[in-house]
Amino acid sequence: MPANLPPQYFEVEKKLKNTNNPAEKIKIMEELLSIIPKHKGTEKLQALYKSKISKLKAQSQKKTATARHESLHHIEKSGAGQVVLIGPPNSGKSMLIKSLTNAEPEVADYPFTTHKPYPAMMKYENVQVQLIDTPPITRDYMEAWHTEIIKNADTVLLIIDSTSRDPVEDIMTIQEVLQEKKISLVPEKNKTDQEKNQSMKKCMIVLNKVEMKNTSDIEKQIKEFVEPEFTPFTCSAVQNINLDLLREKIFKSLNVLRVYSKIPGKKPSYDDPFIFEYGSSLMDMAKAVHKDFAKNLKYARIWGKKKYEGQKVNKEYKLQDGDVIELHI
Repeated sequence: MPANLPPQYFEVEKKLKNTNNPAEKIKIMEELLSIIPKHKGTEKLQALYKSKISKLKAQSQKKTATARHESLHHIEKSGAGQVVLIGPPNSGKSMLIKSLTNAEPEVADYPFTTHKPYPAMMKYENVQVQLIDTPPITRDYMEAWHTEIIKNADTVLLIIDSTSRDPVEDIMTIQEVLQEKKISLVPEKNKTDQEKNQSMKKCMIVLNKVEMKNTSDIEKQIKEFVEPEFTPFTCSAVQNINLDLLREKIFKSLNVLRVYSKIPGKKPSYDDPFIFEYGSSLMDMAKAVHKDFAKNLKYARIWGKKKYEGQKVNKEYKLQDGDVIELHI
């Protein structure tokens, strides 16, 4: 039996051929179903469109579920900055998190102890820095959501077991895996221009477990064979070797400064500083205090290094670490 489709059907069908958007395809096919005459000659055509709509909806729901699953592993930034710890199995990431913070991540001698991102707060002087423990990375294993966590972080710590069979190979393997994911690890001092289609992540290589092995030869090999050239930092999470210095280096890698507010006639509080990126201005400080201050700011008085007490500055003043600022509106 002929379908006897009306002219309107062919006009709408043209739209279907000109779109690749799944949601739009579903909408057009549903419109076609409403136009197609309901009789025996169109049963196969109706069944075909119903099948295609069902498949497109199933694919759409699967993508939504995947996106929702990945979002479950997204961690909002907190404190002065976010630092993600990565490394091969048994490099000691979780033990390092435990030693640098008050957190209690699962620590074990067997590999792949960490299955999901584990955030913890590290105190450095009067600020908190967010550290995130993550599952190990191997040539054959890396979680799909792991990439976005690394890209979102301000700094990456690549933790390497100094007692490993070949620490240099461990570093280069992780570099290769991440480059396949469009991520390049670069040392903080590196001035390399942004590579095409690559996310350049500031990275510090940390040689852990130095209580068990002299690392001088490993450090030389890293400088010789790993590109770009890194200067590795050595520590021991178990024996608390160089951990205070590591806290300082982590904070400095964030490239942020601390500024303190002062109410006229009162002493400043140094317990809860404002955190800004270097290059921020007095207006950024005013906006952070209150929108009315930014709108009505006339000037500020400032106390800090290389300044006389109560020095008057204008709105364009660039903030410096340790500044004490008294805003006037």
